[in-house]
Amino acid sequence: MVYELNHELAQSFEKRFGYEPAKLYFSPGRVNLIGEHTDYNGGHVFPAAISVGTYGAIAPRDDKEIRTYSANFPEAGIQLIALDDIALRQYDTWIKYLRGVITEMAKFGYPVTKGFDLAIVGDMPTASGLSSSASLEMLLINMLADLMGYEIDKLAIVKMGQAVENDYLGLKTGIMDQFAVAFGEDEQAIFLDTNTLEYEMVPAEFGEYRLLVMTTNKKRELVDSKYNERRAETEAALALLQESVDIQTLGDLTTDQFLAASASLTADNEVIMRRARHAVTENQRTVEAKAALQDHDLETFGQLLTASHNSLRDDYEVTGVELDTLVDAALAQTGVLGARMTGAGFGGSAIALVEEARVPEITAAVGEVYTNKIGYQPSFFVAEIVAGTHEIK
Repeated sequence: MVYELNHELAQSFEKRFGYEPAKLYFSPGRVNLIGEHTDYNGGHVFPAAISVGTYGAIAPRDDKEIRTYSANFPEAGIQLIALDDIALRQYDTWIKYLRGVITEMAKFGYPVTKGFDLAIVGDMPTASGLSSSASLEMLLINMLADLMGYEIDKLAIVKMGQAVENDYLGLKTGIMDQFAVAFGEDEQAIFLDTNTLEYEMVPAEFGEYRLLVMTTNKKRELVDSKYNERRAETEAALALLQESVDIQTLGDLTTDQFLAASASLTADNEVIMRRARHAVTENQRTVEAKAALQDHDLETFGQLLTASHNSLRDDYEVTGVELDTLVDAALAQTGVLGARMTGAGFGGSAIALVEEARVPEITAAVGEVYTNKIGYQPSFFVAEIVAGTHEIK
């Protein structure tokens, strides 16, 4: 891939710190092709690493001081951290992830004992829901592991990143985002069983079609609280279903098994059973989407994307007017095989499988519909599927 920002970052590092960085790195964002809100329900997900993400430049120091600079927050200037004082601060911005990474690496047996100078820059749209946090976590852990000379396997790095979110920051996130960012490969999607962490790389070959990312540009305010609410609802549904079927997760159920087991429960527990129905049917759609992509059946793949969005809208209720407007407007265009929200929802981004030759006219038409209805413009880019976090040679 073309690393759009690596030269700019190297120059920024030299300007701020007075010398050239020792190493440059890139860490991608991710889209989830399908399998939404299934990762914490023991189901399958189907993400891919994409060509927007986070760049890092680093060099070791002879002391225990950490100097950091983010080109995305230039007003903050160079921020200083002492290795012996990395407790979370109330006013932290992106620095909280660095503090969290250093804290969790030590817990996993990989302490950071050297100071360093660090500059980063990201090119993901703001509030896009493309996993900027996982991108940053995987970037920082890889950089600091190299700095310290540690050889850490990818799965351990993924689990450290998840621990930053779950244990250090107190967010109830699943493992998909970090897994996709770390394990991504060029032109490959990752079919991941979140229950066992067994995975399969699947060629993401779209022929004359491209994966169009459509970002709402909505300020995402309720994501964490609504996300935790949905988790609680599916956990409550699971507990009810376990009274009649022997399952560990909702991902253990087929659609037919769910319908049979839930038939006597839906009247009194309608909302949580709709949440569970999404988790179960989405898991089945994800399995079918993998097969469709392997068979180069893009029409079926596109139909599954759209069915996923409908379930997220009607059963899981995590879309909202902005995402629905993007998806509906895209589906109304010639040359679109399917579309759905991707990520947690309540804003963020949607994806559409679109005919490459029609990308300009589709983005123009969807943008006009969205702007007229919502009152501000969306953003668009065609996603390239790329390798996971790595050093730029």
